[in-house]
Amino acid sequence: MSEADPFVPTAAAPEPELATPVQPTPTVGAAEATFSQPAGSALLDAQPVDPHPEKLVGAAFAGGIVTAIFLKGLARRRHR
Repeated sequence: MSEADPFVPTAAAPEPELATPVQPTPTVGAAEATFSQPAGSALLDAQPVDPHPEKLVGAAFAGGIVTAIFLKGLARRRHR
């Protein structure tokens, strides 16, 4: 009755997966440049960058103020 202890460490390990080498994406030349993919960019499916990110910050700030006013109104109504 000599069963192997299941908690004893062994030298067995899973086979490492052979990773496929990552190929760099080609850069875009000046002749192939578009608005969504400017010359020299290596991102092929890049999203266009928002030229005015401060609009999003302002909208988030305004939304926070509107939410605060709404919650303040709910709190006053509840405590009457």
